[in-house]
Amino acid sequence: MKEKSTLYIVIPCYNEEAVLPETNPMFLGELHELMEKGLVSEDSRIMYVNDGSKDRTWELIEEYSKNPHIVGISQSRNRGHQSTVLAGMMEAKESADIIITIDCDGQDDINCMNDMVQAYQNGAEVVYGVRKKRTTDTFFKRFTAEGFYHVMEKLGVEIIFNHADYRLMSKKALDAMAEFTEVNLFLRGLVPLVGFNYAIVEYDRFERIAGESHYPLKKMLGLAFDGITSLSIKPIRLITSLGILTSLVSFLFIIWSLVSHFIGNTVSGWSSTVTIVAFIGGIQLVSIGIIGEYIGKIYLETKHRPRYIIDKRTSDED
Repeated sequence: MKEKSTLYIVIPCYNEEAVLPETNPMFLGELHELMEKGLVSEDSRIMYVNDGSKDRTWELIEEYSKNPHIVGISQSRNRGHQSTVLAGMMEAKESADIIITIDCDGQDDINCMNDMVQAYQNGAEVVYGVRKKRTTDTFFKRFTAEGFYHVMEKLGVEIIFNHADYRLMSKKALDAMAEFTEVNLFLRGLVPLVGFNYAIVEYDRFERIAGESHYPLKKMLGLAFDGITSLSIKPIRLITSLGILTSLVSFLFIIWSLVSHFIGNTVSGWSSTVTIVAFIGGIQLVSIGIIGEYIGKIYLETKHRPRYIIDKRTSDED
């Protein structure tokens, strides 16, 4: 059993002025409950991380930070959900023994934090929050989301099925995470690479309390593609296999054409030619596009740009 630890609840925020007034009391109540039970120390905090919001999100965070158990940091511009979560993790680890990352929309069951902290006290360095089921999702979202996890597993990516970004990490795990310097972030795939003992806490997910989702289909597809190309080279190997298979088929077609020519069974026409050219051309364009994605990521990684830049801290104004 580990001694009482300092917990930071890291909450990324982007244009959340509609939902924060509803969820802030919930997070604060859960933190006080954990402290009253003696599971975490009185130095524990909620850390809101503003991702360049264009509404009153930062003003609300500043207001809430008058409470000694709430702090806030703000990025210099919008950098995306994954960079915002990472910023909170790296900033919080300087003061915390453990951190829990959770979205601010109220969909993830905050009552699971109790089980997460207890799992940490029992020896887990990482605790993953995993959805029991997806009954609140539409059929399309459920089908595509679960299909994504299966595809990632087939491509050799270590990933926890139905886990998003609701997790607990110890300072030991965070220090190891800091050694990963990728600019292209997919935390669901990076955290399992850290290793160490881990546990899983299952929970039911709820409807968003207020406001609109900031992860439409386009962003979800972008995150999925980033995850695949950042953590697996199997797509390139699949291109190689497809190229070999196409070459074999083309070679057989050449043999068939020569045989047909010598037995005098050829008929001039353009349909078959156009079909074959279009087929080969399509494969080439898709292959070049996938390879281009990898080259683009190499280009971004070689620049070593900062993954986040903190512009404001509520503590700076206290």
